[in-house]
Amino acid sequence: MTQDLNSNRRAILAAGAALAAAAASPKAQAQAPQPPARPPAGLAAGGGSSKIFQTTEIASGRVQGIANGPVWEFKGIPYGAPTGGKNRFMPPKRPAPWAGVRECFGFGQCCPQTQADIRGEYGQLIMWDRHDLAGMGEDCLNLNVWTPTTEKGAKKPVFVCFHGGGFATGSGNAPGFDGKNLAYYADAVVVTVTHRLAAYGYLDLVGAGAPADFKYAGVTGMLDLVASLQWVKENIGAFGGDPGKVMIFGQSGGGAKTSTMLAMPPGKGLFHRAAVQSGSALRLMTPEAGGAAADKLLKELGVGKANMGELQKVSWQRILEAQTVVGANFAPVIGTDALPHHPFDPAAPPESADVPIIVSTTLEDAALGLTNFDLTETQLTAIADQRSGGHGHDLVALYRKYDPEASPFLIQAQMLTDAGGRRSAYALAGRKAAQGAAPAYVYQWNWRTAAYDGKFGAVHGIDVSGSFHSYRDGFFAGSTQGKAMADRLASTWAAFVRTGDPNNGHIPPWKPYDDAGRAVMLFDNDTRQEMNPRAEIRAWWDANPPAAGPRG
Repeated sequence: MTQDLNSNRRAILAAGAALAAAAASPKAQAQAPQPPARPPAGLAAGGGSSKIFQTTEIASGRVQGIANGPVWEFKGIPYGAPTGGKNRFMPPKRPAPWAGVRECFGFGQCCPQTQADIRGEYGQLIMWDRHDLAGMGEDCLNLNVWTPTTEKGAKKPVFVCFHGGGFATGSGNAPGFDGKNLAYYADAVVVTVTHRLAAYGYLDLVGAGAPADFKYAGVTGMLDLVASLQWVKENIGAFGGDPGKVMIFGQSGGGAKTSTMLAMPPGKGLFHRAAVQSGSALRLMTPEAGGAAADKLLKELGVGKANMGELQKVSWQRILEAQTVVGANFAPVIGTDALPHHPFDPAAPPESADVPIIVSTTLEDAALGLTNFDLTETQLTAIADQRSGGHGHDLVALYRKYDPEASPFLIQAQMLTDAGGRRSAYALAGRKAAQGAAPAYVYQWNWRTAAYDGKFGAVHGIDVSGSFHSYRDGFFAGSTQGKAMADRLASTWAAFVRTGDPNNGHIPPWKPYDDAGRAVMLFDNDTRQEMNPRAEIRAWWDANPPAAGPRG
C-alpha cells in the first residue's frame, strides 16, 4: 500500500512541478497567486488498496493505526508516563514500554480541566467548550499522528501543533486540530500534542516555599511539550517523517506556547521553524506572581510548607475544584534553567536565533470576546472615547477611512485587536528581525467568513482552519472563496515546513519583516503584500498605547 500511494504522489508532484515552472513565466506572474496542484480528494487509502490497518515500531513498542482515506492516523500514543502520584508537579518521564501491538485508534485522555468559559470584553458568557473527547485524567501525555506513509526513510517534513485554550484548557484531540487534511495536502506528517495545563502544569511550588524537589513545577506543562518534541526526534522516522525538518506552530494559547518554546534551552535543536498565530507572548509569569498564585491554591487545599508532600496524594478532582474556586492564573514561570527569561522581552530569545518564524493576527481577532453585535455608531464612538482618552470621534473616523462599510461591531473588534494582540505580534516580529539571525514573516488574515451571518468577520481562530486545510469546517463550509483561502495558507505552511521560506505562489514575493519596511502579507480574496498596512492606525496606537492592553 505504501508503495502504491507513493507512486501516485510522485506522479502528482511531478505534474505540480511542471505547473510551478509554467507559473514562473512573466505572463503567469501577472495573475493572482494560485495554490499548488494537488491530488484529487476522496482517493481510497493506498490508491485503491483494501488495507485498513498499519503497524509500525517506535521506542516504546509497536503501534497500530488506521486508514483515513489516503492518510494513516495513529491516535493516543503516549510520549510520557502518567503524571499522577509521585510524578505530579515533576518533569515528564518516559512512557513504560509495552509488549505486543498497541491499538492507536482513539484519543487519549486530556489534562483535567473545566469547560472553556469564554467571556467577552465586558464579562458576558459567550460559549462553553469541552476538549475531553476521551475523558480526563493524569495519563494525559499523549499525541496523535497523521501521515501519508509509514515508510522509513521517506523523510516527510513534520508539523507539530500546540493546541489553543490559553494555558488552562484544550487538547490536541479537538476537532479543529484534525491533521488528515494538512497531512494529505502538504504531503507531510502532522502531530498534535496534549499536555499538562493550569495548576497541573504551572504551579510554582518553590515560589510558595516548597523544597527544591519541586523546582520545575511552574514549567512542567512546557517541559511536557519539550518531551513531545524529543519523542518526535526519536520516533517520527517510523511514521515516514524527517526529525531534521520539524515546524512547531499554534494559535492563541498554542501561539503563546510556541513563543515560550522559542525561549527554552531544552527545546533547542528539536525544531527548525515556528509559527505564532494570534498568540504572541512577550512576557510570562515572574516567580513572585507564580508563587502568589500557588499560595492561593495551597490555602484552598489546606496544604502548607509542613505538609507539602500531601499535594501528590490529593485527588486530581480536588485540585481541579480548588483551582476553579481560587480563579488564579497559572502560566509558565520564568527563572529556572528550563525557562530562564521572558520569551521576547526585552529582546528575541537567543535559544532560537537560527529558527525562522511566521507571526500573525486576524483583522478582527477580538471579535471572539464580544457579544454586542447590535452596537450602534454612537455607542462605538463612546467606547472609542473610553479607549482613547476622549478622542473617540477622531479614532472612529480614522478606522472608517480604511474600512467604511464594516459594522460598528467589527470596527470595535479591530480597535481592541490593534490596541492589544496586534501590538504584541508586531513587537515580537520586530525583535526577532532585530536579532539579525533568522527571518520573521508577518501575515494578517483579513478574509471575513460569511458563516454565522458574517457577524464575526475575520475572527480569532479563523486561520486555524486555513492552516490545517480544513475548508469544510464552520468558517469555510460551502464557500468557494473559503476553499481558495485554505489553499493559500496551507500551501504557505507546506513551503515553510520544507524550506523555512513561506513563499509559494504569492505575488509579489513575501518579504521578511523588519521595523523599517514592515512587510505584511494580507490574506484575503486579493492576497497581497503591503508595506506598513493601515499605517495611520498603527501610528495612532504607538503614540497612544493603552495602559493595559485589551484582549485580542
